[in-house]
Amino acid sequence: MRARSGQIRLFAMDVDGTLTDGSLLIGPDGAEFKAFHSHDGLGIKLLPRAGIVPAIVSGRRSPATDRRAAELGIGEVHQAVDDKRGCLEALARRHGLALSEVAFMGDDLGDLPAMRAAGFSAAPADAAPEVRAAADYVARHPGGRGAVRDAIEHLLRAQGQWQEILAAHEAREEHR
Repeated sequence: MRARSGQIRLFAMDVDGTLTDGSLLIGPDGAEFKAFHSHDGLGIKLLPRAGIVPAIVSGRRSPATDRRAAELGIGEVHQAVDDKRGCLEALARRHGLALSEVAFMGDDLGDLPAMRAAGFSAAPADAAPEVRAAADYVARHPGGRGAVRDAIEHLLRAQGQWQEILAAHEAREEHR
């Protein structure tokens, strides 16, 4: 696991059921609302400090996803993706990476091809049983409740970067 985790330079994730709890709240006017957990947001912000590009690969299109990605500085946002594995392969090529250097976190059956192609895969605690079985790491938390942060922290620990990232984050907060 440490060897596989150590190579990761891009961390891609699904949205519904991974970054959110999977609920789709749609108002009478058609406006869509999603709840994102702040712990996941901090975890995502730590990735670039570790030299890892964050990316979103979602099967659905949502303005809420665009907004949250912008807040977190995620430049690679791919929505309404039918072929997540193909998208992951294209991301790897664009960043000059092998698939062994790419991680993918997802929660449901549509995520399996991307998870199986990635060098490291993760799933929330409440992911579909087939997805949990295919994952290299199953988070302790459910989707939308810190699962992404848990997987990122696990990855950074496996890479031996967690203590350095933590110290840099604490120093940054002290200067605010």
